[in-house]
Amino acid sequence: MVALVQFAFLIYHIYIFSRFTKFFKTKNRESENRQSIQVISSNIYQFNKEFDRFKRFIRKEDPDLFITIESNKDWEKAMRELEEYYPHSEKITLENTYGMHLYSKIPFEEITTHYFVADDVPSIEAHIKTEDGEDLILFIVHPPPPSPTEEENSKERDGDLMCIAKRIQELDKPVLVIGDFNTVAWSKISNYFRKKSALIDGRHGRGILASFHAKYWLLRAPLDLVYHSPSIFLKELKVLENIGSDHFPIFCEFYLDKQDNSQNDEKESISNEENIETEEIIEEGKKEESSNRN
Repeated sequence: MVALVQFAFLIYHIYIFSRFTKFFKTKNRESENRQSIQVISSNIYQFNKEFDRFKRFIRKEDPDLFITIESNKDWEKAMRELEEYYPHSEKITLENTYGMHLYSKIPFEEITTHYFVADDVPSIEAHIKTEDGEDLILFIVHPPPPSPTEEENSKERDGDLMCIAKRIQELDKPVLVIGDFNTVAWSKISNYFRKKSALIDGRHGRGILASFHAKYWLLRAPLDLVYHSPSIFLKELKVLENIGSDHFPIFCEFYLDKQDNSQNDEKESISNEENIETEEIIEEGKKEESSNRN
């Protein structure tokens, strides 16, 4: 009996990891008639001082939008010369490693900074309209991780992610979520996030795409994640070059097609029991207090 349980456990994990290999079927396609959008998300590591290296990197890649996570006043000052090319921005300047900046060539229709579980842990909700006239919402996330130098447990992280998933349920526009999730793509909380938000994991069928730790290849894991609505089609998702941080930047190119329903079957519904648990996770996350953030 024990052997049978172990075998079933092994098969389950093989299936979970197979979803992140190129053997897993994806609906990745080109579309000549749709405008594509390129976005780069970079956890730049607040204490990284290689500002010029990062600016050269952005000029070379030339995305439509780019995000800096852990960016403080020094990083904000260094990015000012790029604002000529990225005139639209949202700046959340913090010195606690939870700063967050969004720079865009595309105007914002509406933009909101959320503080779901703590008043010093932000996330950004940016509404934009493409050149094709399509509405899109970009969510940028960076919940606090459990670690000896950060938080004692995962309650704030998990609560923050479930709050974002719950917010996405309320939205009636296509959503793309990107950022440093501080958890791997196959974790329980990532699966709850995917189900509760009714989004698709962008890594499925494209590989593990480990983004952290940039300096230690044996310890790398996919912490910088992308989730998207079924009407958003990824043309490319990849990890980019080292920028001097402990994370590699991630690059995502996508287009919208609201008439194409072919990805709807990739959504997975959350069960009633799981949904009840996610509500409890939200309450626990809001009650948790941190003593490690300045």
